[in-house]
Amino acid sequence: MNLSPALLQKYTKEQLSAREAQRLAEFIAWGPVIFQISRLMVKFGILDLLRDSDEGMTIAELQEKTGLSEYALKILLEGSLSIGTILVNPETDCYSLSKTGWFLLNDPATRVNIDFNHDVNYMGMFNLEEALLNGKPEGLKHFGDWPTVYEALSSLPKQVQKSWFAFDHFYSDSSFPQALEIIFKEHGVKSLYDVGGNTGKWALQCVDYNPDVEVTILDLPQQVEMMRENIAGKQGAERISGYGINLLDDNAQFPVREGGLDAIWMSQFLDCFSMDEIVGILSRAKAVMSGDTRIYIMETLWDRQRFEPATLCLTMTSVYFTAIANGNSKMYNTADLQQCIEKAGLTIETIHDHLGQGHSIVVCKLK
Repeated sequence: MNLSPALLQKYTKEQLSAREAQRLAEFIAWGPVIFQISRLMVKFGILDLLRDSDEGMTIAELQEKTGLSEYALKILLEGSLSIGTILVNPETDCYSLSKTGWFLLNDPATRVNIDFNHDVNYMGMFNLEEALLNGKPEGLKHFGDWPTVYEALSSLPKQVQKSWFAFDHFYSDSSFPQALEIIFKEHGVKSLYDVGGNTGKWALQCVDYNPDVEVTILDLPQQVEMMRENIAGKQGAERISGYGINLLDDNAQFPVREGGLDAIWMSQFLDCFSMDEIVGILSRAKAVMSGDTRIYIMETLWDRQRFEPATLCLTMTSVYFTAIANGNSKMYNTADLQQCIEKAGLTIETIHDHLGQGHSIVVCKLK
């Protein structure tokens, strides 16, 4: 296993004293409670109030500002002291924000992750054991009867959709500016298939960045309809088309583009499939490639992260795929992805690392 330097240091040697390890074990045991207390400290504005106070605030002052009962505040504040998101002055009984509380409140990734876990994952994680044993997203049944979350997206409650797309876009959007330069400045792409293009957000950036490029989005028919609604009337939309396809169907072939194809783009897409399914998708992509075509796979590979907290987020996201999304995919490491690429008859030309929130772009060509 080829780990980044930060992961090599963190994942190969014991980091904690016995007392610290015991505390972490209890932290894990009470994890669901810790999550909900912390989420409500944000939602009720308590952490905001503590951040903006100079000397901290008493329970009475917080009660006046929030409208919460003394009992409710004691439950939340005492729990937060143990969690470590706030501090208390024993002489004045004033509460203040800790460093951890500051990140909980102000770090954009953390806020997105909180909403995603509460709205999308929380209830379904009760069925993780079944999902692991059955290889199916057993937690998805909390929302309804669908084989995967992708068929469900257009029908999920609005708040769940909002948190799902916010999570999905947050991580990819930060990488888009660098990705556009790699594709259009380094390779001069004029025709591009956006595989799994969702709402068309990437396609719109492509046609805005390059006035000559034509983009075809390949996705489930219902996603293509959502995409068309989303891009309607926006600049460059006339150079974006959609092609409805079930990419899990081995008989569903990629369309052959008249005049040839420069690029196939797969952003945060292959992590939605098992390794065997990835090989099948890449093999069908290969069928419409020429020697000049490149596949650009943008993924957050967990073993290539510069900072360990990013890897924590990625390995936990794998559990979402297990319990909610599809039951058989995950956030992959480099070796796993390379195995799929080579099995499909392709080879890695180059890898661009550390884009945005920790993405890599793996550029592939025909063997």
